[in-house]
Amino acid sequence: MKPAPFTYQRPGNLEEALDILAQVAHEDGRILAGGQSLVPMMALRLAFPAHLVDINDIPSLQGIEVEQQSLVIRALARHAHFHQPAVSGPLGSMLAKVAQNIAHYPVRQRGTFCGSLAHADPASEWCLTAVTLDGSVMVQSRNGSRELPAGTFFQGPMTTALEPDEMITAVRLPMPDAGSRFGFYEFNRRAGDFALAMCQVMFTQEEDRMTGVRLGIGGAEEVPRRLGEVEEMLTGQRLTEKAILSASECAASVITPLEDIQTPVDYRRHLVKTSVRRALEAARDSGNGQ
Repeated sequence: MKPAPFTYQRPGNLEEALDILAQVAHEDGRILAGGQSLVPMMALRLAFPAHLVDINDIPSLQGIEVEQQSLVIRALARHAHFHQPAVSGPLGSMLAKVAQNIAHYPVRQRGTFCGSLAHADPASEWCLTAVTLDGSVMVQSRNGSRELPAGTFFQGPMTTALEPDEMITAVRLPMPDAGSRFGFYEFNRRAGDFALAMCQVMFTQEEDRMTGVRLGIGGAEEVPRRLGEVEEMLTGQRLTEKAILSASECAASVITPLEDIQTPVDYRRHLVKTSVRRALEAARDSGNGQ
């Protein structure tokens, strides 16, 4: 199939892009960055934007940088930016690990980190990362800018707190302590398929006990989220097999699973239990995160 007719515009700076977006937002005007989600949806007639605002010529939206103990990922930073650690320490290693699981290599060459958040697919690895690490989403319109916590940015499947005339300009991820440990695991039926469940965890250790525990679940519910009950259970504990098993069972019991014809609720809970267990095992074996 071919997409429905649309008007294509390619501004050269951010101010021009925001002006255009303000004018076309009422006609479902959309930002085009990587296009790895939007363009296929248009081709299948699942999305009908009357206007596309292509931001690929805007220099200020390129790249990543460290600012005030945070990694700032700008709107045109591709998934492929993270094939190798983009920064030193555990954050760079974690992002590289997560990037390996995103779709397929050609998609990672074009798709963007921020575009993944704007699309808000429950199975998005980057959405889970932003939530688990307490990231924030920097958005802007012609009327001003604001910074939203990732934990409240996602409001449902393919639904965010973005206003129609706003675009994501960057995502900010806090830099964890150098000694932080991390783990990530996702389950999909085939490599490159959407994840049916995934878990991301990061923590530090004091006297062999876990502190600052962050554990998030994605792919299993309507939005990614941290599981406070599991984090509280693990805080102050040694990462023993018993602790891992208890945490994984707790995670499976507290979620509200998505359900479809191929993935019943009990199966999704089982996948969450397995994902949490394997992510924690990976964190246990990650040493100092390097």
